[in-house]
Amino acid sequence: MKNDPSPKLLRRDLLKLTMIGVGAVSAAELLPSPASAKTVDLDQKRKARYRSDSQEVRNFYRVNAYPGAR
Repeated sequence: MKNDPSPKLLRRDLLKLTMIGVGAVSAAELLPSPASAKTVDLDQKRKARYRSDSQEVRNFYRVNAYPGAR
């Protein structure tokens, strides 16, 4: 009987290890990274987005007014 104290790494085992490594790396790349939210400036959030006396607002209400509302 032949007792070989050093285990050999066979080609099939090397292929399995390579595939496991590639799978682990690709799975780690697919995981989403944590998203960081922008800070909210409450003064900008509460600020009016348009001027109520602007020409665009007047045209909007002039064009979209119902006939009975005039």
